[in-house]
Amino acid sequence: MPSKTNHIISRLFTNLTFWVLLAILSGAALGHFYPETGRNMEDVSKGFIFLVKLFIAPIIFLTIVLGISGMGDLRKVGRIGLKALVYFEIVTTFALGIGILAAVIIKPGSIDRSGLKTDDVAIYAEKAREVFDWWTFFKSNFTLQALVLAIAFGICLNYFRNREQVVAVLYRGSRFTFKLLKIVMYLAPVGAFGGMAFTVGKFGLGSLLPLGKLMLTMYVTMAIFIFMVLGAILRYYKLSIFNLLKSLKPELLIVLGTSSSEPALPSLMEKLERMGCSKPVVGLVVPTGYSFNLDGTSIYLSMSIIFLAQLYDVTLSLPEIMTIIGLLMVTSKGAAGVTGSGFVILASTMTALHNIPIEGLGFIIGIDKFMSEARAITNLIGNAVATIVISKNEGDFADPAQL
Repeated sequence: MPSKTNHIISRLFTNLTFWVLLAILSGAALGHFYPETGRNMEDVSKGFIFLVKLFIAPIIFLTIVLGISGMGDLRKVGRIGLKALVYFEIVTTFALGIGILAAVIIKPGSIDRSGLKTDDVAIYAEKAREVFDWWTFFKSNFTLQALVLAIAFGICLNYFRNREQVVAVLYRGSRFTFKLLKIVMYLAPVGAFGGMAFTVGKFGLGSLLPLGKLMLTMYVTMAIFIFMVLGAILRYYKLSIFNLLKSLKPELLIVLGTSSSEPALPSLMEKLERMGCSKPVVGLVVPTGYSFNLDGTSIYLSMSIIFLAQLYDVTLSLPEIMTIIGLLMVTSKGAAGVTGSGFVILASTMTALHNIPIEGLGFIIGIDKFMSEARAITNLIGNAVATIVISKNEGDFADPAQL
């Protein structure tokens, strides 16, 4: 019995998930009881995120190039890309609709706004007046740039005479990069601790209470989307959403602690390959999804607009609601590449509608940071499901027993 207990304790203390979870709880406690110290932890979180971001471009490049070179048929590259984009549009539109439906039914904005704290939204209103430009979006989206470069290089490599020698070098580079990443990921608890300490220290748990109904509605809706919508999609392919979440537990906790899905991107790509998804599908779908398949962000955007309409007693007609969905179908695709993206997209949509005061954004700035975890987690899970679905659809899913 003692040896069994020692074995359990040993496994617990060598488990990265345990340390990340402990770091999140410790960071929240520090931010709550010592807010000033918690706010000073921001650089710790930013440092970890910066380190992981260094791996994003090389991992995307190596994965895609090696995937395309091993695929042989370049028409398959185009087919996978087209399937991914169609899937992204269908699922994110569905997410927009669910966000609106949940807000209409639960009515999170049916509260007295007189006692709510508001913040300045001038910077977001100014950005909202700027015309969205795809070239600017591309220039500001490093992930998308790496994706395009890798696809172009991978296609050219297929026509290169000494392709095998180049591929051998890239394979060695890929193994070395992932080994380095594994070492850096041991710092994940430190990054999660800093991120949570800063969030709670700056915004305070007390800021959640006035808009608790919106917070609860948002989290419940995203949970429903994950377990019912994404779960049903996986179930169609005879896979389990619960098994997927269990496999992604370390990545989900990293996202929870840092409030960003980017630190988990390299690890997610490696994990999906281990689950059985083919390298070409992982390389093409995951990076593209980080720009165009933002399920959590879609729910957040549509729900926030209905919330603000309810807060100001603005009755939206069915044509106006359809207009909101239509606008967000386009503008939400640029959310990944814009600073303060959520508020800029909201501000631009509200400006187009004319009947919801843009100043209302000031009411939700204070709790936005606490909702960003739910958005990022939903985005991560959505992209994992998309990759598995495309891989299954292509007949490239090697080991379904893991899910």
